[in-house]
Amino acid sequence: MRIFSVFLTVLAMNLALVAPAAAGSFSLESFFTGRSSAEGSFQSITGVKRTFEVQLVGKWDGRTLTLREDFRFDDGSRDRKTWRFIKDGPGRYRGTREDVIGETQVRIKDNVARFSYLVFLDSKNRKNKVRFHDTMTLNNDGRVLNTAYVTKFGLPVAWTRVEFRRQ
Repeated sequence: MRIFSVFLTVLAMNLALVAPAAAGSFSLESFFTGRSSAEGSFQSITGVKRTFEVQLVGKWDGRTLTLREDFRFDDGSRDRKTWRFIKDGPGRYRGTREDVIGETQVRIKDNVARFSYLVFLDSKNRKNKVRFHDTMTLNNDGRVLNTAYVTKFGLPVAWTRVEFRRQ
């Protein structure tokens, strides 16, 4: 029952955050090219909580956005991930990252981007495969809010919240 109530809570949070805010059109390359930063948190149904800060550098070559993310977690650990998003058309991208299994399809409508992808949380040992369901919303204040719920075997197990700012 607890898993079901957590799922409903996460679902309600995502539905509340995806209502378009008259922030105008959103594209990955317009927001993430150059330097940006973020603060975020990850929380699982087992009680694991982590907060983190991210420094991002994005490079756009006219078709591909390469987005390097340097993470610093509250326990002092660090990680680096690099997304590569290929623009397939207006509001459509294909994305890959070193720990993502296959590629993700990103769809943007107005100021909201949605995508889902499989990832190994322990990528070095290829263990703990989960699926992230991300919703990124460009807000009126120019920040991007990314909320995601995480599933394993189709059941919700965690959620994240990350707020991005241009520098």
